[in-house]
Amino acid sequence: MKEIHGVMPPIATPFDGEGNVSTEHLAGNLAKLLETGLHGFVVLGSNGEYPLLSKQEKITVLETAREAIPRDRLLIAGTGGDSTRETIDLTRRAADLGADAALIVTPHYFRPAMTAAALKQHYLSVADASPIPILVYNVPVYTNVEIDAGTVVELARHGNIVGIKDSSANFMRMGEVIRFAPPTFSTLVGTGGALFPALSIGAKGAVPALGNIAPRECVKIYDLFQQGELSRARDLQLRMIRPNAAVTSRWGVAGLKAAMDELGYYGGAPRSPLLSLGESDRQKIRDILREAELL
Repeated sequence: MKEIHGVMPPIATPFDGEGNVSTEHLAGNLAKLLETGLHGFVVLGSNGEYPLLSKQEKITVLETAREAIPRDRLLIAGTGGDSTRETIDLTRRAADLGADAALIVTPHYFRPAMTAAALKQHYLSVADASPIPILVYNVPVYTNVEIDAGTVVELARHGNIVGIKDSSANFMRMGEVIRFAPPTFSTLVGTGGALFPALSIGAKGAVPALGNIAPRECVKIYDLFQQGELSRARDLQLRMIRPNAAVTSRWGVAGLKAAMDELGYYGGAPRSPLLSLGESDRQKIRDILREAELL
C-alpha cells in the first residue's frame, strides 16, 4: 500500500458544450497538474460533481484518470453511496481500474438513521469487501451527517481503513482522531485554507479544492512545513485564504471551474442543476486571483 500523505486535490469533472463528460479536457487538466509536484489526485469527490454523474460516467472518469496519472502518484477514487451494496460494487470496479484507495462519503439520505452504529457497520462492511484501502469522507456541509471522533478511532483499527478526509475543519475532532488512531492512519484536511494549522496538529496532508488552482502553492506550504520553515509556510497560507474561500464556501464548484478557466485549465460549466457564474462574480474571482498573485 502506498503511503497516503501530501497534497491531493479533488479534481473537477469537465463537461463539453453538450454537457457530456469530456475525457479530452480531463486528461489535459491532469497533464498540467502533474507538472506542479502534487502527490496524487482524488477523482469523483465533491468537486468532481460525483452525485451528478451516472455509474458509467464515473467509470469513464476513472479510466481516463488512471491512464493519465502515473503509478508513482496516488489515485484515490470517490466510490461512496447511500447503499452499502452500491458502494462495495463501485469500490471493486475502481480497484479493477487501478485506483490505489477509495474515498467513502458518509451515507446521508436517511440522515436520522445514520447513527454511529449504522455508520460503523457500513464502513466495516465496505472495508471487508474492498480489494483496496478505504478512507472515510466526512463532509457535513453537504451531507448533514457528522461522524464522531470515537467512531473514526474505532474504524481506524480495521486494517483496511487507512485514513479520513475531514472537510469539517473541526480541529478538536481532528486532534482527537490524530491522538488516538494508529500512527499509520492518515488524517487529511479537506480544505486548503486550513492546510498549515492541520499539519501543525499532525495531519498528514490535504485534499483541497484550492489544489486545482494553486497546486504549487499548496505543495509549497506542505514542503515548507516539513522543512521547519514555519513562518514562510504561514505567510503563504494566509495569502491563500481568499482564493480558497472563493472556490469552496463562497462560490463552490461553479467558482472553482471559473477560476480554472482564468488560470489556463479547462473548467467549463458545472452540470445542472448547478449554475455557472455570471460575469460580475467572474470579475470578483479575477480580482481575488490577482490579489493572491495567482493570476
